[in-house]
Amino acid sequence: MRNARSIPPTLVAVAHGSPDPRAHRAVEALVRLVRALRPGLRVELGHLEIDKPLLADTLARLRGEAVLVPLLFSRGYHVKHDIPAIVAGANPRLNVTTAACLGPHPLLAEALHSRLVEAGHRRGDAVILAAAGSLDPESAAGTGYTAQMLATRLGGARVLPAYASAARPTVAEAVERLRAEGHHGIAMASCFVAPGLFSTRCAEAAPGAVAAPLAPHPALARLLLHRYDQARDAAFTSPALATTA
Repeated sequence: MRNARSIPPTLVAVAHGSPDPRAHRAVEALVRLVRALRPGLRVELGHLEIDKPLLADTLARLRGEAVLVPLLFSRGYHVKHDIPAIVAGANPRLNVTTAACLGPHPLLAEALHSRLVEAGHRRGDAVILAAAGSLDPESAAGTGYTAQMLATRLGGARVLPAYASAARPTVAEAVERLRAEGHHGIAMASCFVAPGLFSTRCAEAAPGAVAAPLAPHPALARLLLHRYDQARDAAFTSPALATTA
């Protein structure tokens, strides 16, 4: 039998949750892909709200060690406040660490680029990088860096971030700005894990090709495992186990 120290920490994918049933299906497909990429690793799912299982319920039934990987692309309120609050009330017999959010990272830019190609993006078209939005300036900075990495992958194309909520410009405002700059072809990259209210709102305001949300793209699954590995190695490889929010 393996001892407890040989069992890797459980990976808990932390999704936001959505009333749109397509969102839950997409996130579950992403989790299945992660399991397929890392046989033997226990991978669980927890939602911050709406969908089940809720994160608090997932943590309540785990023992040993767990790494939470937020399915979020920048450090906003959910990463800084919601997840730490849930972790603080978790089972005391569970050692928990929380990985960095998914973005910015080259694997995220890879997934965004791939989805744009699938949607029919034409070389030279400007791109709106649509994201959820946050009042936190660190979140906007992360989205801006992701936009720069996507622009590099597109050979220097103009990539302008836009937001579904809380921040500006909106997608409609970004379209106006790009047209004022002289761009005629404008595509939209969807920096969303899954379909839902925000991705639909942004897509409806986009004038050209609209890329699908990212789950369950293989690059996103690899990124999730990369964040897990980073956090696991930092927290659980030394004799003194670290528990962080």
